Amino acid sequence: MASLLERAYNPDVLTCLANLSNDEVFTPPELANHVLDLLPDELWSDPNVKILDPFCKSGVFLREAAKRFIKGLEEVYPDLQERVDHIMHEQLFGIAITGLTSLLSRRSLYCSKYPNGRFSVSAFDGDEGNIRFRNIKHTWREGRCVYCGASQGQYDRDESLETHAYEFIHTTHPEEIFGMKFDVIVGNPPYQLSDGGNKASSSPIYHLFVRQAKKLNPRFLTMIIPARWYAGGKGLDSFRKEMLSDKHLTKLVDFPDSKDCFPGVDVAGGVCYFLREREETTNLCSVTTIQGTDVINSRRQLDEYPTFIRDSRAVSIIHKVVSLRERTMDFQVSSRKPFGLATNVLPEKTGELTLRYIGGEGPFPKNKVATGVDLIDKWKVVASYVSFDHAGRANKEGKRKVLSRMSILPPGTICTETYLVYGAYGTEREALNLRRYLSCKLPRFLIAQLSSGQHLTKGTFAFCPIPDVGVVWTDESLFDRYQLSADERKVVCDSIIDIPVDGDQ
Repeated sequence: MASLLERAYNPDVLTCLANLSNDEVFTPPELANHVLDLLPDELWSDPNVKILDPFCKSGVFLREAAKRFIKGLEEVYPDLQERVDHIMHEQLFGIAITGLTSLLSRRSLYCSKYPNGRFSVSAFDGDEGNIRFRNIKHTWREGRCVYCGASQGQYDRDESLETHAYEFIHTTHPEEIFGMKFDVIVGNPPYQLSDGGNKASSSPIYHLFVRQAKKLNPRFLTMIIPARWYAGGKGLDSFRKEMLSDKHLTKLVDFPDSKDCFPGVDVAGGVCYFLREREETTNLCSVTTIQGTDVINSRRQLDEYPTFIRDSRAVSIIHKVVSLRERTMDFQVSSRKPFGLATNVLPEKTGELTLRYIGGEGPFPKNKVATGVDLIDKWKVVASYVSFDHAGRANKEGKRKVLSRMSILPPGTICTETYLVYGAYGTEREALNLRRYLSCKLPRFLIAQLSSGQHLTKGTFAFCPIPDVGVVWTDESLFDRYQLSADERKVVCDSIIDIPVDGDQ
């Protein structure tokens, strides 16, 4: 019966299931094996190793681990059935995220959705085996779950509906779930939950699973998670700091485009998986960046900057730019709502000013502008706060434009929060020179290093120096100013799209 485990292996089944939603992404078998490859080979010949997947969906991680143990423990347990029984009962454990995925995971691992049934590769007394599922309830306080932050309005549901209250993160004592120590925690956690905000707003929860896993203090921790934590934001700032400063993080595999990791799945900002080793400490993490067929390997100090620079080739360029200690554009670019006017504010019948909004221009009264008054009578360079590139993703040629179309607003013209003001000046020539500067490749390359999402903020300009707007800048003059090598210039030019420098772009 144990041979069923090998005969039943069908990667196409779990590959086809691989992506039902962006919140709970199913893992293809090939990817699961790449993650398991991060672990030391000697683990698979150790009969005492215990592995936990605390968020089973298809059971693919446990199934692929079982296949490795079956081969690695041949000398320890020559009899196949005895070997399989030991692996299934003593080494592999899981917590399913739903009742349905518990059945699917048991079917993947035990070749039967009922481990005590006659088709199971190893006999259990109960119908769960070592893959459990409990229908946990959220704990509400002031409209939010105290454990995961879920909105009570969204998830306080009838018992017949899935609540997405995941057992692993709905406890302060995860060690009590199985009552044992684990050598390895591995998996692909749920990514986000609706937070009850406008326009299907969601909040990340994957960092909660990472933190909970750390409480169990496994020898090895490896997970696939969205890469948005590199730049922080929306509850992720402290998590970013924790991860970048964690000297036990020894390997990081980064996919700027999630489709290079999960075919057909669009996760804004890309995804990554990592290895954390309890017994190892290092100042230099092994970083692998995969974009299409390009693979870049480097050893990096993750916390060299407050935000992780995912393009290893950019590090030396950033070093040269920041070495001049110039004031950067995050001190100059406007905050959200530069004139205090929301996106849905429209022109009025009359007014002393002209309002630029997403649909065009029209009159607007000056007495309704309470913010940015000092900018009104200046020449302003503006562009949409939405990045030109989808979630920081390069085009098919591997290049990015980064900034949306830039315009010059003359004195007396203001804008809604649809736009950021990049700079405001006393003369049109100075504004034109700023726009020309931002049309050059190096400034946009520097901005791109901090832009992994759909929206641009002041913070995304933290590496980009404020230029002397009395100078008409070109790519070559900027390359020369920062003494970029031929290879570094090629990196910039290969990464950034050419855009016009005259007229609205």
